[in-house]
Amino acid sequence: MILFVIRHGDPNYASDVLTPRGRRQAEAIARRLATHGVDRIFSSPLGRARETAAPTAELFNLPVEIEDWTSESHTWSEFTFIDHDHNDRKRWIFDVPGWRFHEKEDHDRSKDWRQCRCLQNLDGDYRPDTCYDRLMAASDAFLEKLGYRHENNAYTILQPNEERIALFCHAGFIMCWFPYLLGIPPHLFWSAFDITHTGLNVIHFKNDDSGLTWPRCLAWNDLSHIHESRLPLLHNNRIPL
Repeated sequence: MILFVIRHGDPNYASDVLTPRGRRQAEAIARRLATHGVDRIFSSPLGRARETAAPTAELFNLPVEIEDWTSESHTWSEFTFIDHDHNDRKRWIFDVPGWRFHEKEDHDRSKDWRQCRCLQNLDGDYRPDTCYDRLMAASDAFLEKLGYRHENNAYTILQPNEERIALFCHAGFIMCWFPYLLGIPPHLFWSAFDITHTGLNVIHFKNDDSGLTWPRCLAWNDLSHIHESRLPLLHNNRIPL
């Protein structure tokens, strides 16, 4: 199975819709996916994700299946903290400066990521012991529905799936989900990766003869469709690429 995970296009967050630039980005990612083929389309219930999925759904004449667990509203209530150093602004946990995850006191790679000093006693919604509970259960249920059961540190292949599946969602969701999906300690992932509008991630579940599999990331934040469409290439509308 190939899983395409796509962040939504440039949004108007206040109205939960795409901007004109975001709509062009959505059309560009649809053309990109046309080169691969798509068998099923899933989306977050939020408007900006559904609008990004719409051109792909129209191109392939497929319905958009809503997955509530991928909504950024959920992760925003689970993976955020109050930044007292910046006017008590509510921020994502992965916005903690990356160098803080690598401080001398936290250099022991054998230590559980939840014990990182910079994650302890943060004010706000983030709770290191429980933040992943809902996300892990929902991820496992979603992938089992597609034929892969997470158990014993691997995925048992219940039914080999050769489909190409697109999931349209959010940066806040992807940044929280992918460390669990790929088995990477979250603090190391958060310190090193970021994703921009319509960034395309490609995940492969190999249907191995052993009956077991593990997701492998073949592409991260791919923006070739933005290049191909000659759209402005600004990482989160801030960094020219």
